[in-house]
Amino acid sequence: MAQTLNWITPTLTSLNLTPRTKVPDRRYGEPSLRSSPRYFSIRAVQENEGPRRLVDIVRFIPQLSDNYFKSPSRRALFGGISLLGGFYVAQTISLSFGALGVNDVIAAVLCVLLTEYVTKFYYSRPKVTFPLALLNNFKMGFTYGLFIDAFKLAS
Repeated sequence: MAQTLNWITPTLTSLNLTPRTKVPDRRYGEPSLRSSPRYFSIRAVQENEGPRRLVDIVRFIPQLSDNYFKSPSRRALFGGISLLGGFYVAQTISLSFGALGVNDVIAAVLCVLLTEYVTKFYYSRPKVTFPLALLNNFKMGFTYGLFIDAFKLAS
């Protein structure tokens, strides 16, 4: 119990909570801290002690995502999810427009424009970032899905 008190007191002071009264514990006879709010005083937060506003949190998100995607296994996982997501969207578009038989030409034009724009955007950049690679993976899955659906219709 004494080790717990030695650990709790610095933690409480780092959180700006200072114990006012130590109350003896009935079980062990050693003093312990009560968690009642009247035994602690809370100081106001200083001006520069971390993000407090929504803008600060939004600005912190890119750094969090960069740290999250440093692992090669996570990059491969999300690359595969992006590829399969493109395949799924292509199958959905092909199924919905093919079943109705309306606006097939417009859907085909939009699909070609999407893939060409993503290709131009991807290859015009000097450095490939991870979100750009995910977009290219989505495009590859989308194109693959359309090819597979074309082979299904030909048979």
